Amino acid sequence: MTLEELKGVAAEVGMPAFAAKQMAQWIYQKGASDISEMTNLSKAARERLGERYEVGRQAHLAEQHSADGTAKYLFPTRGGGSVETVFIPDDDRGTICVSCQVGCKMACRFCATGQQGFQGQLCVTDILNQIYSLPERERLTNIVFMGQGEPMDNLDAILSTTQLLMADYGWAWSPRRITVSTVGLRKGLKRFLDESPCHLAISLHNPFPEERAQIMPAERSYSLTEMLDLLREYDWTGQRRLSFEYIMFGGQNDSNRYARELVRLLGNIECRVNLIRWHRLPEAVMENGKLKIENGECVENGQGFAEADENRMVAFRDYLTHRGLRCTIRASRGQDIDAACGLLNTKKSEK
Repeated sequence: MTLEELKGVAAEVGMPAFAAKQMAQWIYQKGASDISEMTNLSKAARERLGERYEVGRQAHLAEQHSADGTAKYLFPTRGGGSVETVFIPDDDRGTICVSCQVGCKMACRFCATGQQGFQGQLCVTDILNQIYSLPERERLTNIVFMGQGEPMDNLDAILSTTQLLMADYGWAWSPRRITVSTVGLRKGLKRFLDESPCHLAISLHNPFPEERAQIMPAERSYSLTEMLDLLREYDWTGQRRLSFEYIMFGGQNDSNRYARELVRLLGNIECRVNLIRWHRLPEAVMENGKLKIENGECVENGQGFAEADENRMVAFRDYLTHRGLRCTIRASRGQDIDAACGLLNTKKSEK
């Protein structure tokens, strides 16, 4: 709840308006897990609150820990489902990758979550719980909405969540520490750009619209060309950052032909490009049968995905960099615990 909503709660149970800020401090700053912990409220007030409300925190159901320090957690949702959350430590930085839906409607062919189908939206409580119930919560410096689900398809909850994270009665975080990712949905993207100061990351993965549509069906309803035209209408030279995520598949989108097209498309936009290596998936067949894995490679519809060669990725990065595009290769993390989105949740579903 926002501070205004908490004031309504205070009035409901006969507490003064200033008690709303006390509740907010316990929930958002001190990390209380139960109303009984709010000791600067009277015992009678806590009892009245406890009869009507709960804090909403829930502990994780399962966890995996990587040798590189990456940790993956499976959190329950209010609707009875479960979602994944990943904590990624990097020297003095601690990043959490947050989910916003159970499953996903976007059906990207290379994504385990996309092959689960859509199972439900997460409410603000479900999204915040991944952050507030994270064992490494005190180490967090950055939040990215790049987990399971499409943020622009659950935008009300995303905007409410980020509002609480940035509010002075919440975490008082700068929007520069929060990044929201999207494949690009017409209505949601425009609204996000107008209403949120947070960083934006676009899942690009292929600069040619007809090829992108083959692996990302969302391209058919909102083309890359239209999306870039919209992005050019906004100022990216200030504090808000625009980045493009580019998963590299060996032999598919890693040649100079793709690098040249990226330079042509993005050369007049202030942005950065993050190259991400696609990794072999574990031996599995997803529950709905859409994504089949044989010998570690996706063979759905007869088209497999292969890992990109490291030297090819370096050459690709250098090509972009030398032509004015800021480009980095994202370090692979958590490979020994299947840290990619959807894999832990898929295992739970299969059980």
